[in-house]
Amino acid sequence: MVVKTDQRHLYVQVIERLKQDIETGVFKENEKLPSEFELARNLGVSRATLREALRLLEEEKVIIRKHGVGTFINSRPVFSSGIEQLSSVSSMISDAGMEPSTIFMEVQENVPNDEMIGKFNCDTDDLLVTIKRVRTADGDPVVYCIDHVLSKNLEMGQDVLLNESIFDSIEKTGKIRIVQAVANIEPIGYDDEASSILRCGVDIPLLVLIQYHYSEEGEMVLYSKNYFRADKFSFHVVRKRV
Repeated sequence: MVVKTDQRHLYVQVIERLKQDIETGVFKENEKLPSEFELARNLGVSRATLREALRLLEEEKVIIRKHGVGTFINSRPVFSSGIEQLSSVSSMISDAGMEPSTIFMEVQENVPNDEMIGKFNCDTDDLLVTIKRVRTADGDPVVYCIDHVLSKNLEMGQDVLLNESIFDSIEKTGKIRIVQAVANIEPIGYDDEASSILRCGVDIPLLVLIQYHYSEEGEMVLYSKNYFRADKFSFHVVRKRV
């Protein structure tokens, strides 16, 4: 298991060897690594070299360190997607070979507060529909979704949301077509409501995807705040040179 076999920095060799051991199943997801002393001895490197390798692996989210407990192999996200295109959570789950489903928690129609009036640029007498849902994969909760849409853009009524997607419900009016969204991704450690619903402990972080969806005319018609389990989902962006 000794890694002193080439001229690269030893910590680079350690990183490569540990990644290889994870790929081949020597170390499995959520498994605790041996102590620093034992691991350094097995690899034939100093503890300083090992610590540098572990530091970089932690930055890459390959491992996770739990203070007073030890170092563990991080679980890989089950669902991965680019955010350049507007694709549904159901599609991401289906593409991973799992069965998507939805649990409706709440559908309410209320007068919008000042924050929502500002976001939608709507009148004070407009009504706002708020939909709270839990998206599941093979029965396990993985995403908590909170969506807001003006009631006037749901001509079929809010009850139709129980049987079809929000996009379809909005576009069924024939007046609106959603063409783009501005998205922000924010990592958070713990959220009382979302973490509880998604059955996450304090050691499982969340990714919050906040999206503003716009029509062809530039009107903001849907505001979404989705909480993803960070141990289940990862997002990436394809960047091109211009």
